[in-house]
Amino acid sequence: MADPLAQVVQVLAPAAPLSKVVSGSGSWRVDRLECGEPFYCVVLEGSARLSVQGRRPIILQKGDFVLIPAAFAFSMASVAEPEENDEAQWTITMLEGETRHGNPQGPADVRMLIGHFIFGSPDSELFVSLLPQLLHIRGEKRLSMLVQLITEEARTGRPAREMILERLLEVLLMEALRSSAAEAAPHGLVRALADPRLGLAIHRLHQDPAKPWTVEQMAEEAALSRSAFFNRFRQKVGVAPMEYLTSWRMALAKNLLQSGQAGLQEIAERIGYGSASAFSTAFTRLVGMPPSRYAEHAASRRNPSAAA
Repeated sequence: MADPLAQVVQVLAPAAPLSKVVSGSGSWRVDRLECGEPFYCVVLEGSARLSVQGRRPIILQKGDFVLIPAAFAFSMASVAEPEENDEAQWTITMLEGETRHGNPQGPADVRMLIGHFIFGSPDSELFVSLLPQLLHIRGEKRLSMLVQLITEEARTGRPAREMILERLLEVLLMEALRSSAAEAAPHGLVRALADPRLGLAIHRLHQDPAKPWTVEQMAEEAALSRSAFFNRFRQKVGVAPMEYLTSWRMALAKNLLQSGQAGLQEIAERIGYGSASAFSTAFTRLVGMPPSRYAEHAASRRNPSAAA
């Protein structure tokens, strides 16, 4: 049976191109106001305070993992919150192998591996909206093992260090998204997959996206009435069932158009449209350009010299 979470992450095309070790000593603070970039943090040692807009501050401890799939206003600081007029809190010093916040001479109160994921999918905004807004994970054995591997790799200068770190971080992302913390999120794909009824229906949608699905048929897969299924799906996933299915079909279509390995009729049949013209009309309405033009743009991105 198709694995929806694995398929969505595959479509997201995650990579972790930037990571660095940061430390804090004494009184320090970092505010991040930019939005959109997926942010992660692994606490290697010590503790720090994470404050996310609209949430209570979290005291991060050694081994904790934090993921914010679409970063919004948040701050990291020393556990004892700095005074507003303490200018030393903003001090940043480049030390050997790490970036120091606060006192450059004092012992480190915390060391963290932080960085950004990037998502290669043009539909990343859609699928990120189906992920938990904030993941804070503590005490999960498999994640702890990955954190230990990442810690050891981050502290060495061994060959292929950056490549190994990137692969480990991608695995860490997958583990985080299927963790119990993700399942407990207010809404999102992971929470819906943890629901035995909805999980069956979503697996079937991903297994056979070309089927001419109706909400009634989805509800039958979940052994629920139409209204119960619709309300439960929208509450736990965050979007209506047909909206989710259409978005997934278009994401598959974009991947096929980008690969250049299938014609319009084949793509239409593979995602549930009876003809190339019906697919083209739906794609144009939802994406804002015909699939043929989208494919041309994708080809020019793959081979810029040919476009020139």
